[in-house]
Amino acid sequence: MAALSAVPDLDAMLAARTLWHAGRHAAPRLDGEPTGHAALDALLPQGGWPRRALTELLLPADGVGELALLLPTLARLTAAGATVAVIAPPYLPYAPAWQAGGVALARLEIVEAAPRDALWAFEQCLRSGACAAVLGWPGQAGPQALRRLQVAADGGDCLGFALRDSRHAANPSPAALRLEACPEAGGRLAWQVRKCRGGPVPGRAFALDAC
Repeated sequence: MAALSAVPDLDAMLAARTLWHAGRHAAPRLDGEPTGHAALDALLPQGGWPRRALTELLLPADGVGELALLLPTLARLTAAGATVAVIAPPYLPYAPAWQAGGVALARLEIVEAAPRDALWAFEQCLRSGACAAVLGWPGQAGPQALRRLQVAADGGDCLGFALRDSRHAANPSPAALRLEACPEAGGRLAWQVRKCRGGPVPGRAFALDAC
């Protein structure tokens, strides 16, 4: 008979998600990249942005507050010496605003690309292993292209952020996390989680003052 010490620890196996028990939820793994917004971290199952993954931000229009959402993360990454790449932005980034948000401009790479090449550039930067985070606007990307971005982010150990029109919210997506921007009265912006990896979708939104 095997020694009792060899009996597997069921709680540890459940926490590691190697065993499933009906009616019992595994403990969440809080291994996400902090967003810089404590209330948002508290909502997300992984305690922040999913690492090695694609996050999709669904927007009613450009410039509704997505920069305010991302700046704390981008500032922390660039301050630590990591590179952040921005692929074919629809508008020229306003350097003083990024700098005021704490982003080290020397670690920010703006990649200019024609629409037909932007998706390829996005994927290559995610896959390269040279970037800590990559932002792109893959407006016309289908599920297969988005899946390639997700796989590239995983292979490159990178945070990928795909900024897309809210009309794509009705379409399935392989992104690990999907947040939709919903403007509220009083100039506030609420981010509603539409999909998340590692736990149930939160019922309440995260409100962020518009800037």
